[in-house]
Amino acid sequence: MKRYGTVFLNAYTNSPICCPSRAAMWSGLFTHLTESWNNFKGLDPDYVTWMDLMEKHGYHTQKYGKLDYTSGHHSVSNRVEAWTRDVDFLLRQEGRPMVNLTGDKKHVRVMEADWRNTDKAVNWIKEEAINLTQPFVLYLGLNLPHPYPSPYAGENFGSSTFLTSPYWLEKVTYEAIKIPKWSSLSEMHPVDYYSSYTKNCTGEFTKQEVRNIRAFYYAMCAETDAMLGEIISALRDTGLLKKTIVIFTADHGELAMEHRQFYKMSMYEGSSHVPLLVMGPGVKEQQQVPNVVSLVDIYPTMLDIARIPVPQNLSGYSLIPLLHGKAENEVSPRGPRPSWVLSEFHGCNVNSSMYMLRTGKWKYIAYSDGHSVLPQLFDLTADPDELTNVAIKFPVIVHSLDKTLRSIVNYPKVSSSVQEYNKRQFISWKQSLGQNYSNVIANLRWHQDWLKEPKKYENAIDKWLSQSK
Repeated sequence: MKRYGTVFLNAYTNSPICCPSRAAMWSGLFTHLTESWNNFKGLDPDYVTWMDLMEKHGYHTQKYGKLDYTSGHHSVSNRVEAWTRDVDFLLRQEGRPMVNLTGDKKHVRVMEADWRNTDKAVNWIKEEAINLTQPFVLYLGLNLPHPYPSPYAGENFGSSTFLTSPYWLEKVTYEAIKIPKWSSLSEMHPVDYYSSYTKNCTGEFTKQEVRNIRAFYYAMCAETDAMLGEIISALRDTGLLKKTIVIFTADHGELAMEHRQFYKMSMYEGSSHVPLLVMGPGVKEQQQVPNVVSLVDIYPTMLDIARIPVPQNLSGYSLIPLLHGKAENEVSPRGPRPSWVLSEFHGCNVNSSMYMLRTGKWKYIAYSDGHSVLPQLFDLTADPDELTNVAIKFPVIVHSLDKTLRSIVNYPKVSSSVQEYNKRQFISWKQSLGQNYSNVIANLRWHQDWLKEPKKYENAIDKWLSQSK
């Protein structure tokens, strides 16, 4: 895809976790507008997505695999952890990240469910798409390279196992793997410390453990890439490739032990930066686009491809001018594409709402109400690994970026409404359990810590519930 298409070098998720990110991608709206606050809360099932509009305008549509953009999914643990993040306690919510080698050098299909969905998509291309008289849009959602469940980690498991086979691991060059630098625990930003602790990453890790986790993650990426290859091959074999636009992207990244964390739920590059590659008719070949873009841009882009009028209320902007290699100043009816992207996060493993503005060389991260938690500012040109927070050093830049951020979203107000939502949801969940509450809450993913001092943690929740704003 790099060879025959365009790569976006600075593409971001609008919320670094599965469901809220997908809600943004399918709706074209920022997370504070969809109010997709956590993995349990996404779009309403009848929300009109870009695919629905394309179908209405004569496209044949087909979806396979992981969708995960509507409300009501994911585990009870996931919900309760998000709702209780303002409670004054610290509990490990994930299994410790680990690796697992399975099968032998002939074992190709490790993630069987994804391969089954890939096969379905390939068969659909070869048997259905080839005979269609109308244009089609096919969506394939893969779970890889998401880590696998760790059954020892309790209710609904955490997903902290990086699993692959020797077939894929052999494709990884161990010598090329960078071991990330870590700040000491005492130097960490308080929100990072909370994330690292709840993700079970504050213990000791050897360099070999970290290198292995990263190697296994890259091997999982290689397996994902092979599935993409199957789709491209099917399009080529049927003669459809020349007239089909192919888009590859992801809902979020994977820290793979950068900043002493795995998983996502962070504004660091490993988590918030996503791949975005496009190839097909009219798309400039071997082009690398430096402009900042984000997943909300998918919605207007899809409509643009289908020549469907783009609604004015969207958060995103069409990527078509950039894909055609047109100058930035080619203005859409809505005015020029902004020079910033916004990402926000309100879910589990982070004890504050956070908002990231990326513009030029700067990444600005504001928290909560804007003053109770210190912001972060990174110069990605001088400090691509984001090891030095320069917010105190550049107060004028911070002030200016914060002003821009507030012009996009009244973030203290959003943070406050998320806090109220969390408490409301928790209270109704607690009431629904009646006498079972103590038993159920003790046996969620944090059970290993909770069961040591159950009364202490229940009291912390009661204290939180009794505090009014």
